[in-house]
Amino acid sequence: MLALLLVAFGAPALPQESPDQGPGPASGSIQGVVTAVSPSGESTRLAGVTLNLVAMTAPPRFFSALTNAEGHYQFDSLAAGTYRLQAQVEGLEPFTTVVFLRPNEARGEQVVLHIETVVQKVDVHGQATSIATESAAVSTQLSDRQFQTLPLAEQKFKAALPLVPGVVRTSDGRLNIKGESENQGMLLVDSAQTVDPVTGSFSIPIPIDAIHAVNVYKTPYDSEYGGFSGGLTAIDTKPPSASWNYGLMDFVPGVRGKAGHIVGVSDDTPRFFLGGPILKNKLNFSEAATYDFVNKPVRGLPWPHNESRVQGFAPLSSFQAVLSPQHIVSATVNGFSSRVRYADIDSLVPQPASSDDGLRGISVGANDNYQLGPAGVLDTVVRYTRFDSNAHGQGPNDMLLTPEGWGGNFFNAWSRASDQFELLSLYQFPQTAWLGRHEVKLGADVTYRSYEGNTFSHPIQVLRQDGSLAERIEFQGGGPLRARDTEVAEFLQDHWSIDGHLAFDLGSRLVSQSIGRSAAFAPRAGMVYSPGDNRKTIVRAGTGLFYDRVPLLAADFADNPTRVVTPFDGSGLPLGPPVTFQNAYVQTLPTPFASLLAVPRLDTSARNLTSNAELDREISRDLMVRVSYLYSRTENLYVVSPFAGTSPAPSLLGLTDTGESRYREIETTLHYRRTGRSEFNVSYVRSRGRGDLNTLSAAFVPFQQPVVRPNLTANLASDVPNRVVGWGIFALPWKLTLSPIVDARTGFPYSTVDTLQNYVGAPNAQRFPAFFSLDAKLYRDFKLGSFPLMGRFKNQKVRFGLYSINLTNHLNCLDVYNNVASPYFGHFAGFQHRVDGLVMDLVD
Repeated sequence: MLALLLVAFGAPALPQESPDQGPGPASGSIQGVVTAVSPSGESTRLAGVTLNLVAMTAPPRFFSALTNAEGHYQFDSLAAGTYRLQAQVEGLEPFTTVVFLRPNEARGEQVVLHIETVVQKVDVHGQATSIATESAAVSTQLSDRQFQTLPLAEQKFKAALPLVPGVVRTSDGRLNIKGESENQGMLLVDSAQTVDPVTGSFSIPIPIDAIHAVNVYKTPYDSEYGGFSGGLTAIDTKPPSASWNYGLMDFVPGVRGKAGHIVGVSDDTPRFFLGGPILKNKLNFSEAATYDFVNKPVRGLPWPHNESRVQGFAPLSSFQAVLSPQHIVSATVNGFSSRVRYADIDSLVPQPASSDDGLRGISVGANDNYQLGPAGVLDTVVRYTRFDSNAHGQGPNDMLLTPEGWGGNFFNAWSRASDQFELLSLYQFPQTAWLGRHEVKLGADVTYRSYEGNTFSHPIQVLRQDGSLAERIEFQGGGPLRARDTEVAEFLQDHWSIDGHLAFDLGSRLVSQSIGRSAAFAPRAGMVYSPGDNRKTIVRAGTGLFYDRVPLLAADFADNPTRVVTPFDGSGLPLGPPVTFQNAYVQTLPTPFASLLAVPRLDTSARNLTSNAELDREISRDLMVRVSYLYSRTENLYVVSPFAGTSPAPSLLGLTDTGESRYREIETTLHYRRTGRSEFNVSYVRSRGRGDLNTLSAAFVPFQQPVVRPNLTANLASDVPNRVVGWGIFALPWKLTLSPIVDARTGFPYSTVDTLQNYVGAPNAQRFPAFFSLDAKLYRDFKLGSFPLMGRFKNQKVRFGLYSINLTNHLNCLDVYNNVASPYFGHFAGFQHRVDGLVMDLVD
């Protein structure tokens, strides 16, 4: 069908080529720093250098850029293809290199000019803010500069994602994009899927120093993207540099004080990177790695039994081989291992009642980029991921649920060994002309996932306030768990530019799943319009369908241990016989009484409809404002709910595909950038998210919930009606840099429950107090050669500074006594406190 569409749509255009456009969608970028190196090895960043970029097309296209005060240059709105980057300055050796740009890639390319006398003159040149008009869907990008400069609670890419409007991180650490949890989203690393194959969580760590840019899409209308019903996060790693460089960051351990004394190490999180050419102009290599040893304290628990303990190691090796100016092959090997002790403790969950979890694995991928003819590009991505994970409690004792929190030992333990293989092939056709200009691409994506595992649960006791037993939950049976799924998708996309003011993005994706939908058609369409000649006002709008993958946890749901529930009266006697809830796939029959039917499996997957409208306005060359509206609705979510049977029908713990969620968002963003060193971004988001509460990920990820309540529709756990988030990077006198982050929002919702953990009133009708956090980092870079006895390190820099998380020490609470039977009912706990630290990095 896609082939017929291609012939019918593209045939009239094939004989012609547009003479003034590049080989692919103009949505990529090339940026870097121009550095001059003297024979003695001293380096200087050069300002005011003109760089020329030549697109190797027929005919060629020419671009130019000027370096700013920091020696930084950038080419935006580039099409995929092969380019020649050139720089020539009087007295310096000319620089020329070939760059192959993939579709939507943000490419880093450092320019090193060898000289005899270092140029000392520095000219400051401003850089105007540009608004890309080539795509109807716009991402929010976090660059490596922001990762290195902004104060983050932890040096992980997930810690930076809440800087994006529409992305929130709940108190349990889950990311939510446009109202959907990360398990319903997708993480791409160099165009390949990089998530836990079983749950879909963003659990595979990527060293932050290997990241060039992170793009977050709430409206990813390109039909190349699929396998999710939430948001899309795409990471582009740094390509290996053509010159050697290295860095060592966070190499000074943090210490913790108590009553004026040092009581231990709070964290030790060194990171390093190393890279350079193995064969000049042929083969480059880079290595980035991070080690984590962190003791995270929790307020509300007694010291020293108030810490979760994290230990992990994550290296990433990258290779890039230039086989010809038209053919580049890159490969990455990402290993990871992590163990978290007392992972889910909080002020109401002490260490003995918590769970440990761990993961380890490897992800190996390769990208082959080949330019066919004058403008066609074939991009092939292959990735294999092995992901092993496990979790267990602290002992074999029964778990205790009391009105004041948890006790005993956590009830559930599991282990999983999973594999995923993906093959993605995409061909970008030469640009053609027919009623405008067309940039057509066609591709296919094949993904195979499988896992084997086991799970075991011991009893749970639900206690009253006086300590008497109110309910006992036991577990029976449960055998080995296993599931596998193959998904095949074909997609066709066309960027149709009618003139310099109007363009359309039209695409479709056809998906076939061995678990889920046998055939799902996902059309998508977007429009971008610029009404004036100055292109300062941009209007975007679009709509599209997205189909998620079926969680492998759903495929073997019936093999989980069976719950047996026994209620007790106040004297300790059973109120009746035990009730066995058999695990089953359930469909709701369309009858007046909505009867239930147990079926062998559910043949569906979550479907999402997203629509948006956006207005971008360039107020001045330094200031841009954006106003947008987004609507998202997801259907066929898998939800878990108990169904009490009447004799002779059994009681069921049913998995159904009837779940829904809705999300609406209005965003206003102001972005200001004066020079390459100073900028700020502030956004206000008004949103509303409602949906079913008992989604499969909420009940089983990352840890299984001890009590499964009947499913209800209410405010989502991530619902935040009002939020202001902003960040900035400011150049101060004396070469100081100040980078603040501010986050102010409505408190998250929570539910009131009774002794048996059932809802009292409407769920998620209460809210935590308003949240406010001001984080800041102040630092300065010094040349290491300026220090005594350090003359040999002329090219190295050391960064000294301070940072503070929650600078105002605002009492942001994470927990609440929500049980009406507790004498502390309504009291908040788990307050976050200010965390201060030192910045000390060594970079080349």
